[in-house]
Amino acid sequence: MDGRWPGWSGDAGLVVLTFLPPLLSQPYVDGSGPAWVSLMAYEAVGVVVLTLRRRLPATAFVVGFGALMAALVGSAGEGAKLSPLVFLPLAVLLYNLGGRCTSWKRTVLAAVGGTVLAATGLWLNRMTTDSGEFQGGLDVLAALAPMPLAWAMGFAARTRQALLAAAERRAADASRARALEAAQATQRERARIAGEMHDVVAHSLTLLVVHAEILRARGDELPGWARTQVDGLAAAGRQSSGELRDLLRMLRDPADAAPLQPVPGFGELDALLDSHRAAGGTVEVRAGTVLESLPGPVQLAGYRVVQEALVNARRHAPGAPVRLSLEAVAGELRCEVVNGRGARRGTAGAGVGLGLISMRERVGALGGELVAGTTGDGGFRVVATMPLENADV
Repeated sequence: MDGRWPGWSGDAGLVVLTFLPPLLSQPYVDGSGPAWVSLMAYEAVGVVVLTLRRRLPATAFVVGFGALMAALVGSAGEGAKLSPLVFLPLAVLLYNLGGRCTSWKRTVLAAVGGTVLAATGLWLNRMTTDSGEFQGGLDVLAALAPMPLAWAMGFAARTRQALLAAAERRAADASRARALEAAQATQRERARIAGEMHDVVAHSLTLLVVHAEILRARGDELPGWARTQVDGLAAAGRQSSGELRDLLRMLRDPADAAPLQPVPGFGELDALLDSHRAAGGTVEVRAGTVLESLPGPVQLAGYRVVQEALVNARRHAPGAPVRLSLEAVAGELRCEVVNGRGARRGTAGAGVGLGLISMRERVGALGGELVAGTTGDGGFRVVATMPLENADV
């Protein structure tokens, strides 16, 4: 019953269904004292045997069949008859023998033991009963003849269960094989992407950093504003190179996900803002004093939100003033980045909209919410709220 009923409830129901019918029908067959004594003694033994049938199927059958033969022979010797329904427990024991006894040796021994008991009971019945009315005959044979069918039904049920279990194992093996194949295909694709990124992006980024360092080395030949721009370009290139190496390493082997570079947080926020100012942007900051003590995942997500919002402001609204607000109140971090209308036209075709998706996924992974949209004066506003509770998990 799939665990919906206690284990003993099945045994209790089976005992009632097999031993109550003989008790109800016995008064219509023979209500004498010897008949009731034989019936009650047989049922007392049968209840114990039926309870132990799962652990000892062969022994339970032999003992139950022996008790039945003793009750039939004993009552016949006293001139009494038992109800034909006393054969019901025997059918249950035979079904249990076929369904649970996996040893053919024990099954054959139980069958031989049952045959010996039947022959012995018939002989004793002939020896102890003079009246032909109480000697076993066609009535006993008619009751015993269909009993092997109960064993066959139990054997068929056990065979079917074994086939179903084998089919489930094959299905589970096939599912594991498909999952393994999918994982291998995914890993191959990750390795291919990592190779492509290394060959294209990492190579170009390295060249960019090299050229920036060359320009820095010749900084005395550049105007002041250019030296500042080159310094910011070289720093951003080195940081991007380190993060790209971590990303490529994680793509090649997801198990090796520990970054080589320090994970950015609010401790690096000043450097991020300086790089934005060095690129020609302006930013007004209003931040709390306990930001660096916040959980690491919240700091990383907040840093990435600010970073992406500043990049978007430079792309789409160059020269626009930016206001940054960071507050940790009421058990959550609220990060707001608002930029005004750009002083000049933004870069045509800049971005493909993945930055907002990435920010939303980062914030959502921590159970937070991100809202982004235009403002009434033509600017853009990004607000991210992230709970601090359980952020370290």
